[in-house]
Amino acid sequence: MIEASLIDYPCDFPIKILGHTRAGFAQAVLEVVQRHAPDFDGAAMEMKASKRGKYLSVTCVIRATSREQLDGLYRELCDHPMVVMVL
Repeated sequence: MIEASLIDYPCDFPIKILGHTRAGFAQAVLEVVQRHAPDFDGAAMEMKASKRGKYLSVTCVIRATSREQLDGLYRELCDHPMVVMVL
């Protein structure tokens, strides 16, 4: 049985990545995102520090083309040592 997708591809798809605030986090996230969405413009990344500054959230809105693309991106982000959570 093939599951019907709840998403119509291609579409703009926001991904929020949370990690500890430290040098290189945003760049590491950008490198992973661009491996899966080569057309993503790093200048479009939105970053927000937590109230106490311990965490940094990075939001990337990519042009998603398939479930496989999103699954691969989520998998690689979740496995990255600097990433705490992916939403």
